[in-house]
Amino acid sequence: MAKVLVFQHVPAEPLGTLDPMLRNRGHRIRYVNFHRDPDARPDVSRYDALIVLGGPQMPDQGDLHPHLNVEMRCIEEALKREIPLLGICLGAQLLAYALGGGVRPMKEWEIGWYALEPTHFSAADPVFCALVEPHPVFQWHGYTFDLPADAIHLARSETCENQAFRYGHHAYGLQCHLELDERLINRWLSLPEYVADLEANGRGDAALIRQQTHELIGQSTALSAEMFGQFLRPLGERNSRHVLPSR
Repeated sequence: MAKVLVFQHVPAEPLGTLDPMLRNRGHRIRYVNFHRDPDARPDVSRYDALIVLGGPQMPDQGDLHPHLNVEMRCIEEALKREIPLLGICLGAQLLAYALGGGVRPMKEWEIGWYALEPTHFSAADPVFCALVEPHPVFQWHGYTFDLPADAIHLARSETCENQAFRYGHHAYGLQCHLELDERLINRWLSLPEYVADLEANGRGDAALIRQQTHELIGQSTALSAEMFGQFLRPLGERNSRHVLPSR
């Protein structure tokens, strides 16, 4: 049974499809909820994997959100220990930033459904080999990152070149939200702060996004099951199941 440390930043951005995958494999999940406990000081050395979820913060806002500096030190420790590490959206940006990659605002936000395209490195990657052709995925971000030195570029989109990368053997950054299911996307589209993002960035048609979500979510969750399954494979599987409480 593996112990998995999860960094969460806002209540509306949980593990999503990753949660039942971890549970069904019998892994123990420890949430560190920085929204609730911004002064948390987690110890990565006690865990077998680290997952860093999304959030509204930006990687270069460590002065406004000091927990981001704590998270990047944890990411550096996870990289040093070579434990499986998955960064999603903000998590991917933090991983890139910790590795020396620049982060910056995009000219145009990606909100809604976009085609995720493989690079010529994808086929040889144990996780991204599942991405054999452009595939619809859900996006919600206004920042992008530069590819860190020695990282492997694994996916792009028409409006965001750096969508995914691998560093070393076990660390992955994924800009898009493959972890979301239809319920979570619809929840985002009903929350005032997310609706404000839509309207402020010229993406105000929530009804259209709901319709597209209903049509495309099956393809997205199928890809997430395949890719996340491969990411979790090194952790093995056990029959017993246990989830530790947030702290």
